[in-house]
Amino acid sequence: PSPGTLCRTKPTDLVFVIDSSRSVRPHEFEKIKVFVSRVIEALDVGPNATRVGVVNYASAVRSEFSLQSHQSKAALLQAVRRIQPLSTGTMTGLAIQFAISHAFSAAEGGRGSAPNFKKVAIVVTDGRPQDGVQDVSARARAAGIEIFAIGVGRVDMGTLRQMASEPLDEHVDYVESYSVIEKLTHKFQEAFCVVSDLCATGDHDCEQVCVSTPGAYRCACRDGFSLNSDGRTCTACSGGLGSALDLVFLIDGSKSVRPENFELVKKFINQIVDSLEVSDKQAQVGLVQYSSSVRQEFPLGQFKSKKDIKAAVKKMSYMEKGTMTGQALKYLVDSSFSAINGARPGVPKVGIVFTDGRSQDYISDAAKKAKDSGFRMFAVGVGNAVEDELREIASEPVAEHYFYTADFRTISKIGKKLQMKICVEEDPCECKSIVKFQTKVEDLINSLQQ
Repeated sequence: PSPGTLCRTKPTDLVFVIDSSRSVRPHEFEKIKVFVSRVIEALDVGPNATRVGVVNYASAVRSEFSLQSHQSKAALLQAVRRIQPLSTGTMTGLAIQFAISHAFSAAEGGRGSAPNFKKVAIVVTDGRPQDGVQDVSARARAAGIEIFAIGVGRVDMGTLRQMASEPLDEHVDYVESYSVIEKLTHKFQEAFCVVSDLCATGDHDCEQVCVSTPGAYRCACRDGFSLNSDGRTCTACSGGLGSALDLVFLIDGSKSVRPENFELVKKFINQIVDSLEVSDKQAQVGLVQYSSSVRQEFPLGQFKSKKDIKAAVKKMSYMEKGTMTGQALKYLVDSSFSAINGARPGVPKVGIVFTDGRSQDYISDAAKKAKDSGFRMFAVGVGNAVEDELREIASEPVAEHYFYTADFRTISKIGKKLQMKICVEEDPCECKSIVKFQTKVEDLINSLQQ
């Protein structure tokens, strides 16, 4: 995030341990202070959020200010500006020991070992320590302090590696000179950003809805709108949610289906009806049952609401005779999708054919004619349905348009897959309601399986 963005940082006790030995020139020391200030600017500072302390060292160690000295960002930045270099030797080990025993102590404002508080030390040095750092750094890490080691110029890389926490490649940084230390600012701003909720801070340009992701965000739209290709603005969907669609179910009512299974088939139909937006401008649904003969239960557009369609499906009685799938397909092409029967010109036509057995008549011609007429044909088979017949009925790509299950009880799983498929993908408005319904169903199923 840019320095202006607020990071929701995990409550952190952060101590900078900065080298101001002789080799660090005064103008270079100013650069260290700028770096420290930039990191502070990006933090969520406050007594219950992130606290910051600074330890300055050379031959001796000086606490410039403790974790509890300054409660606000402004006060911290002012205190950093006042720090002066010590300009003597380089006792890095001593400085780390001071951090453990003093800077992170409760007396100095450290917040102990509560699991949700991080303890972080950022050590900046340009020299070779005149004392040992390996053991004292190991003690610091064992005490739960995460150490970042930043080396500048002629620093000894071995020393940095002895100090830093694992994984080393994330905790050791090297810059050629103090003039480029600011390059690291961004890395540390990110490192402390556990979740930067850019939506909450208003740092986004979404027209309608902002969805937060760690360190980033994406835009979304309210119901009835779709996101434009700029990923930012929204356009109203014509006719509200859902698409114009003429959908006809062709249902096998032959005697092999059995009454209890026929009830499951009705549930399956209503499951799909549920995911549609029904109205004159949007989806219309028709229903045809067949066995030895063909019976139109209701034509497209007879029922204007989801509720009425579902009631009519529930009322459908069961024919219980043979299986004339070919005759039924011919009826679908010649009658169901004709204007006389309520089909609307220029609106996508979708047929869902449901069967549980081999057809007693010839289906190839009618199946081909349905597809040649531009209808999207889905074939759903259960039990003894014949896969070759299903494939013959199904539109291209065939694998996406035919479904088979051995058992009526798993038919609702097919219903779920179908809801996504019926949705005509070109227009985001059309698919949105279905996809929303999908996720609801999936959440429900997942919660039941918990």
